[in-house]
Amino acid sequence: MRRLYHLPLSPYARKVRLFLSEKVIDFELVVEKVSRRRPEFLDMNPTGKVPVLVEPEGLVLAESSAICEYLDEAYPDPALIGKDPASRAETRRLVTWFDLKFGKEVTANLVFEKVTKRLEGLGPPDTVAIRAGRRNIGAHLEYISYLTERRRWLGGDFFSFSDITAAAHLSCLDYLGDVPWAAHPLAKNWYARIKSRPSFRPLLLDRQPGVTPAAHYDNLDF
Repeated sequence: MRRLYHLPLSPYARKVRLFLSEKVIDFELVVEKVSRRRPEFLDMNPTGKVPVLVEPEGLVLAESSAICEYLDEAYPDPALIGKDPASRAETRRLVTWFDLKFGKEVTANLVFEKVTKRLEGLGPPDTVAIRAGRRNIGAHLEYISYLTERRRWLGGDFFSFSDITAAAHLSCLDYLGDVPWAAHPLAKNWYARIKSRPSFRPLLLDRQPGVTPAAHYDNLDF
């Protein structure tokens, strides 16, 4: 059986989970407590980070975008990165935006500070960073609103890897109740469409031990 090593509130692992589910590829989830730095896991990924995907024949893949690029080539239906060079370029641009820019300005300031630091014994949360994350998220939600006013999905007319990546990050923040949806209705409508997809439903069942999700987290009519 294909195995995906993950953590419940890792947006990068959630990105691969959504990608696999959209491809209708069976896989088994394995929680990897990366702070333990298991030698067997470090052999698979020397960075010590999730996600790591192990294919049934033993092929080991690490780094979320590399995994998804592999999956889109190995299992081409449906195409999630793009159907032509221009759409693939735009999808990759947006994936980079959300993984790097959003990840640094928002996810790292909220998920890392509020959850990861405690789980890994890295000290108390930095309240300045948390305030920065809450301040920064509004501009990104406005960018999502801008894109969805002009396109059916973030990257164009078709649901793609860019939607998966953005939703993976936002789903972790939504678990913590840190997304001001009421102030950004267009972004909320886009997220609601993704939240109702079959691939998203397993994420709504996720629970991080010791962290209670927001009341609306698993509600499709949030």
